[in-house]
Amino acid sequence: MARVRMLVPIAVVIVLAVGVWLWITAGRESTDDAQTEAHVVQISARVGGTVTKVLVNDNQTVEAGATLVEIDPRDYQIAVDRARADLADAQASATAATANVSVGSTSATSNVTTATGGVNQSRAAIEEAERGIDGARGQLEAARSSVRQAEANANKASRDVERFKALLAKDEISQQQYDSAVATADAQHAGVDAAKGGVAAAEAGLRAAQSRLMQAHVAEEQAQASLRSAQTAPQQISVIRARATAAEAHAQQMRAQLAQAELNLEHTKVKAPVAGLVSRKTVEAGQIVQSGQPLMAVIPVYDVWVVANFKETQLQHMRPGQKVTVKVDAIGGKEFTGKVDSIAGATGARFSLLPPENATGNFVKVVQRVPVKIVLDPNQDPEHLLRPGLSAEPTVYTK
Repeated sequence: MARVRMLVPIAVVIVLAVGVWLWITAGRESTDDAQTEAHVVQISARVGGTVTKVLVNDNQTVEAGATLVEIDPRDYQIAVDRARADLADAQASATAATANVSVGSTSATSNVTTATGGVNQSRAAIEEAERGIDGARGQLEAARSSVRQAEANANKASRDVERFKALLAKDEISQQQYDSAVATADAQHAGVDAAKGGVAAAEAGLRAAQSRLMQAHVAEEQAQASLRSAQTAPQQISVIRARATAAEAHAQQMRAQLAQAELNLEHTKVKAPVAGLVSRKTVEAGQIVQSGQPLMAVIPVYDVWVVANFKETQLQHMRPGQKVTVKVDAIGGKEFTGKVDSIAGATGARFSLLPPENATGNFVKVVQRVPVKIVLDPNQDPEHLLRPGLSAEPTVYTK
């Protein structure tokens, strides 16, 4: 009985202790399967070449924009100079082509006006030549009429001479009358010759007028050809404008090449995209690197969070925004505060390289773990002692 009486108080104390412990730990979920994480920014060469300077060492703190590595820039400077020269040549060609559009438009308009005037002038010359032919034909007809009249008069005068000659032989007329008839006949014959000369002159005038008409027709054909050639000006202007557009496109291409060359020259200085610690440096001065080759990593230690792998049975009441305390072994178990940021969309096993296949018939139920991201409250690590990969023990307050 005495022993029983001694065990009762002990049992009561144990029960009370268990009750207190359960009360204290109620609404809390903890795990030791957690580690700190941070961004790891890989620094790679954007261009290839010989490394002339390495300006940082492993574990050195750098600021954003600080130069980390310098690559020999001479080849890229030559490429920039060549691209600038090509651009200047392309711009000059584009300027000349643009000027040709304006000159060609003005010249085409002037050619059309000139050709139209030539056509009108040649048509006027044709009309004038046709009027000249009509006049020459009228003069020729008049000359021929004069010849016929002169020949008729000459024939009459010749008959009068024959008749007067017979009368003179009979002494019926005087010698003076006969001589007057002979003179009249001679004058009439001379008139015939003169009228025939007028016909020849009229025929020559007709031939000259016909020649002028032919020349006018030739001039009109030439003017029409010039007008047709001038009327092709829109197509010619289109060709000139197309050349100007092509020249401008070539100049734009040269601008792009110059921009690319300048960018490559700028990339000969490898700079830190973020502030942080240099880690895993693999580059040395004198080394030949290729485009895309990793050189080092920069870790922004000012932005560290915790990834805790909780059992699936611990997630029932866990929600984003709940308070968390985190102990980190590397800095003496110092406790940090934070909150649940998010819960992963799948278990860690589903993200593994070879996820388990439960349809094989060898299924064994295993408690799965789900990654939970925990962000720390600001300004808790002013010295930036936290590093990614450190072991941590988070406790989530679910109530």
